[in-house]
Amino acid sequence: MKSIELKVARIGNSRGVRIPATTLERYRIGDSVVMEERAEGILLRPRRSARPKLSWEDTALAMSAERENWSDWDTALADGLDEIPWEPAKAKRVAEPTRCYPTPAKRTSKK
Repeated sequence: MKSIELKVARIGNSRGVRIPATTLERYRIGDSVVMEERAEGILLRPRRSARPKLSWEDTALAMSAERENWSDWDTALADGLDEIPWEPAKAKRVAEPTRCYPTPAKRTSKK
């Protein structure tokens, strides 16, 4: 991840920083964040505990930005993964079929 220098602005008697919109979107930050003071610095994180997963596209972009040598992975070309069908499995029905119960006979009033 790249470092971004943020300007500290005065907000009343406090100070604050503006977080870029792309960062807010990536980490799904809404109206509030959790701040943790750590030995290496301050950590701001969303309230939820699970980190969002990167999409395949974001993962590929991050990997290509690292400029690493991936030629060692060429040995995995013969593992047969290209022959596996990569289509998602069809959803199965979990619930039981709806039962048809007899409806009670309607009473007709005689006048």
